[in-house]
Amino acid sequence: MECSQEPLWDPQTPALEILINEGSLTSTLRTLLFFTALMIILPIGLYFSSKVYVFEGTLGMSNRDSYFYAAIVAVVTVHVVLALFVYVAWNEGSRQWREGKQD
Repeated sequence: MECSQEPLWDPQTPALEILINEGSLTSTLRTLLFFTALMIILPIGLYFSSKVYVFEGTLGMSNRDSYFYAAIVAVVTVHVVLALFVYVAWNEGSRQWREGKQD
């Protein structure tokens, strides 16, 4: 089975096209890093803040119950961030596809 791959850099490719591809790579990397940070910081922060302030403070739950409900909040937060990442990646990919299709 032969695998024909296009080289990453072709000497006949105009410099502007290389910069556009580099810009989309940078944009993709920024999006990935942003959502990676969001995936780490948001669930952990919401876990502890909801445990202390919402479940133990406002609702007066026991320490044991607040752990359980705070974990549910963190899991739901992970799923929301993941869904947002998929949505943004899908829209970014379809936008790049439309721009490439117009050439």
